[in-house]
Amino acid sequence: MSSSALKNALISSITFLILAGWMLGVRMEASSQGIQLSLASAKSLQWLYIGVAAVFFSQLFHQAIFGRFKKKPGDASSGFKLSFKLPTMESNPKGFRLMVSFVLAALIIWPFLVTRGSVDLATLALIYIMLGLGLNVVVGLAGLLDLGYVGFYAVGAYSYALLSEQGLGFWTCLPIAGGLAALFGLILGFPVLRLRGDYLAIVTLGFGEIIRLLLNNLTHLTGGPNGISGIAKPTFFGLEFNRKVKDGGWDTMHNFFGYDYSSTHKVIFLYLMAVLLVAITLFVINRLLRMPIGRAWEALREDEIACRSLGLNPTVIKLSAFTIGAGFAGFAGSFFAARQGFISPESFTFIESAIILAIVVLGGMGSQLGVVFAAIIMTVLPELAREFNEYRMLMFGLMMVFMMIWRPQGLLPMNRPHLELKEAS
Repeated sequence: MSSSALKNALISSITFLILAGWMLGVRMEASSQGIQLSLASAKSLQWLYIGVAAVFFSQLFHQAIFGRFKKKPGDASSGFKLSFKLPTMESNPKGFRLMVSFVLAALIIWPFLVTRGSVDLATLALIYIMLGLGLNVVVGLAGLLDLGYVGFYAVGAYSYALLSEQGLGFWTCLPIAGGLAALFGLILGFPVLRLRGDYLAIVTLGFGEIIRLLLNNLTHLTGGPNGISGIAKPTFFGLEFNRKVKDGGWDTMHNFFGYDYSSTHKVIFLYLMAVLLVAITLFVINRLLRMPIGRAWEALREDEIACRSLGLNPTVIKLSAFTIGAGFAGFAGSFFAARQGFISPESFTFIESAIILAIVVLGGMGSQLGVVFAAIIMTVLPELAREFNEYRMLMFGLMMVFMMIWRPQGLLPMNRPHLELKEAS
């Protein structure tokens, strides 16, 4: 047992105690004297102690447990290397398709086994997954720091809200909203072509604020601070999920298929739509990564000068990253507006951009699986900490600080091909 293993175990367990302690170890109660903190129930504290112990001992004996399975250099017969990798389309197409089929089946069955609140929370998490995947193209793959990503999100949401007022359906508005957001991304891309690092971040931050201020002041179009309400909900081939069909509508879902009405069916339908949109987003991004444009993004991220020396055009690469990333934000925004039924400029403040960027950084720059897990964490944890409403942002900040100290590469960092040079024996 080395001192470094003990140090790592202590840091990991203390970090877990600080992060989980706010959730499981503290109870907040309102009284006439203000907010009072007290210890949580014995059961919650018991689970907290078990978690701390599990983290400590797993980190302490990690090398002792898994180190014995590694091969010794030059010894082909001693032991074996314990490793586990998810199947990919390139290495194991059959296993990859089987894994995707299993995950999709689980996602489809899951909402019928849990409560309505859990399904609604999962739908919100799926929206943030779409946003995280879109920003991951810009920040994680192309290496362009964008702090105004929420502006494209707002463009998609307001595009759907305004188009639905003209009688257009969700599936008609969805590509239009995504296209308009992509157009705004292309427009933003031109003035920032020569900018890098902090300067790029400041310009994109200003873009996000400009969009929000325009939404606040164009009252004749956007409703100003009052926003837009009564936004049409998506339908299933014209079948509505309301109790009664609206004027000019065709029929309701429960009446057409002959089952009892339940408001939960609408929540499940929105969840399944979000799953479909996330699946499409993942499919498109994975296809792009295997195309030359995906390699060009990674080349631009690593070294723009070297990228230019290889004959690649950084201007086209940057514009493509901004445009495609903005398009996915537009898709997420249109679905958000359809789900909420009401939008206002207050839904698209800078804190939303910060949360989406935190999802990308927390999950691992460029890692799609990391973005998915980070989006789930960033959505579920605030709900679990809702009783600590006054301290949620403090907890959020502490979590990000400790993550950058403990695991700066993210929860699931992107696997990058690399070569190792070793001296000849």
